[in-house]
Amino acid sequence: MSRSPIVIKVGGALLEDSAAMSRLFSSIKEVKKSRPVVVVHGGGPLVETLMASLGLSSNKLDGLRVTPDEHMPYICGALAGTANKQLCAAAIATGLSPVGLSLLDGDMVTCEPMAEQYGAVGVPTSANAGFLKSVLAQSSLPIVSSIGSSPQGRLLNINADQAATVIAELLDAELLLLSNVEGVLDGDKQLISELTETHIHTLSQQGVIIDGMKVKVDAAMQSALSLSRAVYIASWSADVMDILNKKTGTRILPTPPPAQTGASGDTE
Repeated sequence: MSRSPIVIKVGGALLEDSAAMSRLFSSIKEVKKSRPVVVVHGGGPLVETLMASLGLSSNKLDGLRVTPDEHMPYICGALAGTANKQLCAAAIATGLSPVGLSLLDGDMVTCEPMAEQYGAVGVPTSANAGFLKSVLAQSSLPIVSSIGSSPQGRLLNINADQAATVIAELLDAELLLLSNVEGVLDGDKQLISELTETHIHTLSQQGVIIDGMKVKVDAAMQSALSLSRAVYIASWSADVMDILNKKTGTRILPTPPPAQTGASGDTE
């Protein structure tokens, strides 16, 4: 079996389902017998609850949370604190050895602010894999929150799907984007087993793939193209090996690159 790492992204709603958390970490424990695993997480519901309790508005633009800088102390506390440690505790209860991290730790990832209208929302870029590889070499389970920092030290909120994508790129890993849905659904709410870039574009134009799912699918396609391998969108209730064995979920397939024209072809 391949020893390449597996990066598993989980949404924040997993924290509200202790049984699903336990099942997922039990599945990860089995997978870790043969392959390294990294968990990357968000915490949207936790953030929304905290914002509401503080009387602060929480808005989204194109599926991404608009984050004023003055909200970042609370969002850091919710994501890098509460959400991260709840997941670490659940991993410990399953017999795993977690290490709670954020994107800004160990020079793993560099982040730059997005457009001004998003506030303290960042775009991540993979940097140095050495620290994360050293954690994996200890047979630990890194659990990484989606809090990053600019080179100038500005704390940034990173979309967790994009965070997981950049960690997968950092490790040349397989990527599973897990949430409380079984995969990408078509217009009739039926599971789509495989998607290509062309199919994604068509469904987006038709309004079938929108908002948060569009961010998820776009992140999956970016990683599929970068890694030249399929990326999986599936349910956290499914067995990890069943997902990798194509028994459930949606596979986002990389498309062949265009014919070479002699130009460098560098794009953002």
